[in-house]
Amino acid sequence: MDDTPGWDAIDAALRPLYGDVQPYHLGTVVKWALGGPDPLDGISVYARTEPVPHWHFVSYGMSELYAKESPDPDESGWGFEFTFRLARDPADAEPPVWPANLLQNFARYVFGSGNWFEPGHHMDVNGPIAADREDSDIRAVAFVTDPELGVIGTPHGQVRFLQVVGLATEEYEAVRQWDATAFLRALEPYLPLFVTDIDRRSLLADPELARTVREGIARDGSSSGALYVTTAHWELDGGSTTLRIGALQAEAIAQSMLGRLPFGRTLLLQTEDTRLTFHPADAYAVVEPEEGRLEVGVPPEGLDGVVAALRPVAGRTPVASLPGLTVEIVPTRMRDGYGDETGEVVG
Repeated sequence: MDDTPGWDAIDAALRPLYGDVQPYHLGTVVKWALGGPDPLDGISVYARTEPVPHWHFVSYGMSELYAKESPDPDESGWGFEFTFRLARDPADAEPPVWPANLLQNFARYVFGSGNWFEPGHHMDVNGPIAADREDSDIRAVAFVTDPELGVIGTPHGQVRFLQVVGLATEEYEAVRQWDATAFLRALEPYLPLFVTDIDRRSLLADPELARTVREGIARDGSSSGALYVTTAHWELDGGSTTLRIGALQAEAIAQSMLGRLPFGRTLLLQTEDTRLTFHPADAYAVVEPEEGRLEVGVPPEGLDGVVAALRPVAGRTPVASLPGLTVEIVPTRMRDGYGDETGEVVG
């Protein structure tokens, strides 16, 4: 009896691209279901030469590889598997291991928080995506459907191959202010198959691309309705409210607010245990509908004050235009690509 139908379906999707080529496979010693630290049961890596030399990483473990366990008949597991394409030196015989650690970290986040990724989602990884490359400017990611693998059907439901795309710092600032899908579409002619090169600098140095992005931001505002952040907490004391935001992500939140609220859109800050929502309003209001959730209505005359308080410097700033509201910026302890603290503190 076939006891790995989900795994076999992934292999079948890869066969038209790679035939019978045996990939370099990174397996998990102790599976997540048995108490191991890695949610992905394995990651296969294929060497490519076209359209540019790169490694193609494909995960096994976000979908149901063995038996059907989830109640949704239309999706297998979380409904996707990760892929990642990394520029390579044609002389390299083996791929680096750090991309596998990166994908495992994303998988841990999903399994641990219950929040999943979809095309158009994006994330600041709080440092270079290659943990041992502090000089790299590729410090954020966006997600797109893998342009070659797409979406497949399996015996356990649909699986989308969700590709991780590395972005430079300046590019990620543009994504937060605009739309990740539109930005990646504009980037596509410069990044064949969205291959990530950790040595490259921002593509916004190209005047034509920069103009396209500026026009898109001015026309559309931001489509990023939710940001996954490490710190978004609060304290309510009578008629006073203190919002606590991490220093590392303060500027990103400010940029997103400017791209959302003036366009009549809300902004959600999601942590592992809280949901803080800002929404445009005629008058300032704070509502805590339930534990772990806070909604802040920001009138037009108060927006600039909130944005000005969101600076990457630890301290407390009362928002004069919204009496009773204080923004407290707290230090952020940096972590490397393996999730370990580096000792560096922002704020």
